[in-house]
Amino acid sequence: MTPSRPPVDTTMRAVLLEEFGSPLVLGAIRTPVPGPGQVLVRIAASGVNPLDTKISAGKAAHARTRPPAVLGLDLAGVVEETRADVTGLAPGDEVFGLTGGVGDLQGSLAEYAAVDARLLARKPDALTMRQAAALPLVFITAWEGLVDRAGVREGQKVLVHGGAGGIGHVAVQLARARGAEVFATGSPRSLQTIAGLGATPIDRTTTPVDAYVAEHTGGEGFDVVFDTVGGETLDASFTAVRTYTGHVVSALGWGTHSLAPLSFRGAGYSGVFTLLPMLTGRGREHHGAILREAAALAEAGALRPLVDPRRFTLSTAAEAHGVVERGEGRGKVVVDVAG
Repeated sequence: MTPSRPPVDTTMRAVLLEEFGSPLVLGAIRTPVPGPGQVLVRIAASGVNPLDTKISAGKAAHARTRPPAVLGLDLAGVVEETRADVTGLAPGDEVFGLTGGVGDLQGSLAEYAAVDARLLARKPDALTMRQAAALPLVFITAWEGLVDRAGVREGQKVLVHGGAGGIGHVAVQLARARGAEVFATGSPRSLQTIAGLGATPIDRTTTPVDAYVAEHTGGEGFDVVFDTVGGETLDASFTAVRTYTGHVVSALGWGTHSLAPLSFRGAGYSGVFTLLPMLTGRGREHHGAILREAAALAEAGALRPLVDPRRFTLSTAAEAHGVVERGEGRGKVVVDVAG
């Protein structure tokens, strides 16, 4: 192990979920020691996602979390220590990643985390720690859907459902960066945000699927439809996609759906389960590679996360969870851990 600065304390502050449905509690736990392939990260900021609140409430069995646990999926921070078998990262490097808060992996609502180095990428200079902490889960989900599954490319028409949401606003920027013409649905209050991201806004409350398919694709359907909402919106996606060559991707495939509309078009469907590499240990290198793509886009000015301006700390992390749970965020909610 290679120390970078004065030795870290043996205990650290962390926000604990003691049992599902109970309030989050700020306490002290042992500072983790990095194992093989890991680095110790001093956490500067922790992104809060809707999944975090579902885990806390005991409504996310697929995350395989068992209390007592430290939640928090996303982080940005500084490498403090590295194991000898880790290459490409060194003490003092600023990094970001989707690193924990599920399975047996410690989350980011803590002062430090021992992290699999494969899950990390260097933080781009163009982003603050808060901005970087807002990106990992949503960008990886958008990349896996739009690039890995659907192969979005120049000249295509892409429809993003929920274009101002956490995943959606990043998906819009990613699709545009790859040369697609992008359209996005949203509520009336989100249409200005969608337009500001460079997509054509569609009011989902007043415009039927047939109407916007006719207006924007001449009735042919969209080449790629990315659903970040689920439920009836996924059903609508099956009727909005292009015949034969179209591809529907969903990050929220819960519920029971008829595939007949999709089958009648001869179109394809893919689901995205972003947590899989963390839960299984397989494919973690790919997550790090995706975040390097995010960093490159950010440095090129093609990617900026929308971050809620309110400031939260470890002491008020429960309030941050409440904002997300109630859907009151004006962009991604981030908890400031350092400072």
